[in-house]
Amino acid sequence: MIKIFKALKYTSLFVLTSFTFIGCDNEFNTVDSDVLGEENFNFKNSTWVAPIVSYNKKITSHQVNNLNSNLLGFHDDPIYGKTTASLITQLALSSESSDFGDEAVIDSVILNIPYFNRVIGQTTKDDLTYNTYTLSDSIYGDESKPVKLSIYRNGYFLSDFNPNSDTNEVQNYYSDASNADRANNYAKTETTSFNFDDHKTDLIYQSDASGYIPNHNALILTTGTGDSKVRTAFAPALRLNLANDDIKKNYWKETILDKAESSELSNTNNFKNYFRGLYFKAEAISNAGQMILLNTNSTDAKITIYYSNNSTTGTYTLNLSGAQTNKVNTFINDFDKILIDGDTNVGDEKLYLKGAEGSMAVVDLFKGTNSECGSINPLECFKNTYRQRNENNYILKDGETVDENGYVTKNGDFILKRLINEAQLVIFEHEIMSTLPKDNNGNDYSKYDRIYAYDIKNNIPTVDYTAPFDPSENTSDPKNSKIISLGQRLTDNNKYKIRITEHLNNILIKDSTNTKLGLVISNNVNIISNSKILNSDVSDAVTKIPTATILSPRGTVLHGSNSSNDNKKMKLEIFSTEIKE
Repeated sequence: MIKIFKALKYTSLFVLTSFTFIGCDNEFNTVDSDVLGEENFNFKNSTWVAPIVSYNKKITSHQVNNLNSNLLGFHDDPIYGKTTASLITQLALSSESSDFGDEAVIDSVILNIPYFNRVIGQTTKDDLTYNTYTLSDSIYGDESKPVKLSIYRNGYFLSDFNPNSDTNEVQNYYSDASNADRANNYAKTETTSFNFDDHKTDLIYQSDASGYIPNHNALILTTGTGDSKVRTAFAPALRLNLANDDIKKNYWKETILDKAESSELSNTNNFKNYFRGLYFKAEAISNAGQMILLNTNSTDAKITIYYSNNSTTGTYTLNLSGAQTNKVNTFINDFDKILIDGDTNVGDEKLYLKGAEGSMAVVDLFKGTNSECGSINPLECFKNTYRQRNENNYILKDGETVDENGYVTKNGDFILKRLINEAQLVIFEHEIMSTLPKDNNGNDYSKYDRIYAYDIKNNIPTVDYTAPFDPSENTSDPKNSKIISLGQRLTDNNKYKIRITEHLNNILIKDSTNTKLGLVISNNVNIISNSKILNSDVSDAVTKIPTATILSPRGTVLHGSNSSNDNKKMKLEIFSTEIKE
């Protein structure tokens, strides 16, 4: 008997390999006995729709500091409403040497923050060949609509360490997007809420009446003159001259050059206390605008001060990126849709997935009722159905031995009488999404939406996401990454399929208790880091959310497990193989 159980276990290697290649098909294909003939095939296939409950979870104050990138601008989601994103960032010294020479003056002060871009071709102009780009993958909203952009000197000190911690714990900052004051930007710590607008000081830059619009074009920099002229092309970036008149030049001279060899410029800690960073404040213009994702962690995110003295010219750099620069992304929500926590017992009809301080879904596996289980707890029913027992109803484990006294227990994996070939959450987008206007390129509003599933108990990706179960990572194109475990939206029926085969195998074989999954909208499924939720603890269903959903201002609506449309309610399909008796 044991040999038969192990034969089924080893057969899984062939089946797993087969499904690795068919996992991306629009519909699941069962392995059948076409070669041998069904009457000669020693296995039979079965499908079980397991009970689940999916419900909404409102995302409250979440961590907004030290994200891997940052949003800036205004986005009006057609389902949820308006979100405005602003940014506060510290600056770090690139050098602790600040000898600017005698009688130094400012030539220019260039702020540069790269955009996330995609190369779409090449062009040649004036004998210079360079790439052409699009920013559309990281712009949200109408690309023709500007926003008002103001840059202030920040007066609020962003602490690196939590003053209330006895262990030098890092100080986190949390969103306060639902604050009733919709004109100012708030954030929270564990003990207080504060308004960055109360602490802004010098106005360093402000867009003109036409507003600020990200430029998709390459930046062409010309240096030198005559035969020494050199032209160089750079990828698109938020690039501003912060000293384009005498008043501003004098400001930076007094602020930086006149502090040469002073304690303020002696190290980054002193400098961050002296110059507490920049506050990028975005505001809608005529209730419209766009939002862009900034690559603030790029080494090219910096301020370069160009100066000259009585003998030479030089540069001095202040970095926006790096471990020494704390950054806080603030959000202001002015939603039309009221987001609330859902029904954890019977589930919700509609699931609302909205990025930033928005909403997510929780899927409680093996909860609810199922005709195959009757009054038995669905999780126990699942285990009883798939795990092997002996004639004495004893659950078998791999590594157990048989002697004259019966089975001797050893630590090991449970042996299965059914092999899970494929398990997937089948999710349908709600019809309301198809009524929304097209984007700037004529695409469905949610064409590029990705749904990211994670283990909310341990705040990690599902095991199905990891290699070797999903080797389809694409670092250059996140929209086409991890397509085996996190299925893409199928445009013919607006369906998503999330593979959780190995997640269920862990429940069966390893006796894992992780039966709750979180679903969020994501603009980059390669990002698996998490951000804390303020004042949450182990008693809460959700204590962290994936960082990528904070940086995804869009939203979508899905059919839940309690949908009134039986054909589109969320379900868990389990395809399995077992030995014929």
